[in-house]
Amino acid sequence: MDDFGINEMIEMQKSLQDKYRKKLNWEALSPEAGKNKLLWMIGEIGEVIDIIKKNGCNRACENTELRKDLVEELADVLMYYSDVLLCYGITAEELKESYTQKYKRNMERW
Repeated sequence: MDDFGINEMIEMQKSLQDKYRKKLNWEALSPEAGKNKLLWMIGEIGEVIDIIKKNGCNRACENTELRKDLVEELADVLMYYSDVLLCYGITAEELKESYTQKYKRNMERW
């Protein structure tokens, strides 16, 4: 199975943005638009939480239909996350570097 990486997500999101920016008049990607994308992402996180809250953790993971819904909502979160990265011009390399540094600090923390 191939890994699904951040670069691939960002490229897919760029093509989605390019396709619908003119067709549906989506707002251009910019730091100001990033604020709106974050708010939309929080809404999608709320939908993930609702699935778990209404059905319980185990059922949300084990029931085929609920799991499908859970994964789909998490994909929506990742789509907005990719938009946020694009809006602020954050590259996968920058994210990897920051994540790695944070990981190392947390590994030594306790």
